[in-house]
Amino acid sequence: MKALYRLPLFLLLTGLASASMILPAVVALAEEEFHDARAFFYSALVGMVLTTLVAIAQATRRHNRSASRQLFALMGAFVLLPAVLAVPFHEALRTTSFLNAFFEMVSSLTTTGATLFEPSRLSSAEHLWRAQVGWLGGLLMWVAAAAILAPLTLGGFEITARGEPGQSVDALAGRRDMSDPAQRLGASSRILVPVYAGLTLALWIMLLLAGDPPLVALSHAMSTMATSGISPVGGPINAPSGLAGEMIIFCFLFFALSRLTFSGDTGASYRPGLREDPEFRMGLSIAALVPAVLFLRHWIAAFDVGGEQNLELALRALWGGVFTALSFLSTTGFVSADWAEAQGWSGLSTPGLILMGLAIVGGGVATTAGGVKLLRIYALYLAGKRELERLVHPSSIGRSGVMARRIRRQGAFIAWVFFMMFAMSIAVFSLIFGLFGIDFENAMVLTIAALTNCGPLIPAAAELPVDLAGLSAGAKLTVCAAMVLGRLELLAIVVLLTPDIWRD
Repeated sequence: MKALYRLPLFLLLTGLASASMILPAVVALAEEEFHDARAFFYSALVGMVLTTLVAIAQATRRHNRSASRQLFALMGAFVLLPAVLAVPFHEALRTTSFLNAFFEMVSSLTTTGATLFEPSRLSSAEHLWRAQVGWLGGLLMWVAAAAILAPLTLGGFEITARGEPGQSVDALAGRRDMSDPAQRLGASSRILVPVYAGLTLALWIMLLLAGDPPLVALSHAMSTMATSGISPVGGPINAPSGLAGEMIIFCFLFFALSRLTFSGDTGASYRPGLREDPEFRMGLSIAALVPAVLFLRHWIAAFDVGGEQNLELALRALWGGVFTALSFLSTTGFVSADWAEAQGWSGLSTPGLILMGLAIVGGGVATTAGGVKLLRIYALYLAGKRELERLVHPSSIGRSGVMARRIRRQGAFIAWVFFMMFAMSIAVFSLIFGLFGIDFENAMVLTIAALTNCGPLIPAAAELPVDLAGLSAGAKLTVCAAMVLGRLELLAIVVLLTPDIWRD
């Protein structure tokens, strides 16, 4: 088993993806969709055979010898693996181009969840495959955070780690049994895979009990854990489970606010309890403050339409805001069925800019959520607070402690650099989309949705959503590039281009 993790990382992921094609084949066979069953089964068979042959040829060589090589393999997986995953999807659908199938798989693997197809166009097996790829992409990021990003102090770990991004392995200092990157990859997988699968299974069972059909329940369970927002019915708003299903999903969205909700395996030097965790506390504050402000706005406007005394509509409007705010903060992108009730109650629409802001803030470090990440926002908040204190009391001394100083000084500086890089990425991609004839508003929404890996933001935030299926080939490839960049983060790409990291 240990030798398995010494194989190339891309080869391991390809083998796992090929084996996972069996489940959609079985579903298609049960529904007598024989063409879909053959497409997935033959693709799985060919993929597993080729993977096995290459694994035998590579068995005598050691791979995954350094974290930098694993980071490069991770980037290669997000770029090349969707082409493998698109083969059965393209063969099963038959009425689309391979580019569209590739776009769909990039969107799913990066847990973005943007789609080119209406739900009615896809079969059950094809819906399951999209949700399954998104779920595997979320699992990949869970494992990669502990095994690859944490040792290199990337993905948000640079805020609290003592070394510079890409040049430190102090997150696992003192653990000799974890000095080998291949062993670290294996150990992280053994810890996180059962947790991830167990939480998904528990959510699936709960949604089944709430009244969802098996496919809808499984897809929503996978999408919630992976924060992909993929759904065969357009989200919980159209699910039979209704309010009960939304409440169940709501409870599992908290896992995207902080890694401490499910694991502490990264070995980071800064690991407070969940009550003291700044990410979790900030996430709860934002998830409470935004709906409260929206509710107050709608409540004031309700006086003009005479609906201020309608308690039922008021409570439904409040719940719609709470669920949708947490969903977009975690970059899942599910919209509550009661989200529209606030508009009907007050007669006011909800600005899409709020949803875009929530997606940009994002979830916790080393979770499946996208965005800037809460820990970076917290570091900027501490630095800003300290500067305001110095304006009032120039001779004052800040909080003592190595970690407090690290977050407030170097951590805030790196967070600001990342935020500026993120802002420049938004500007660059918006300009590129403008060259393809997309108007400014839709170009901005499309860019933020891709970079934050929150695909449902596209139909939810814009007044007139862009037609993804009608985009040119160049625009679709640009969206794919933005989704991969948002998933890996620009800082990791810059580290890969640094010559020093390859000297190990």
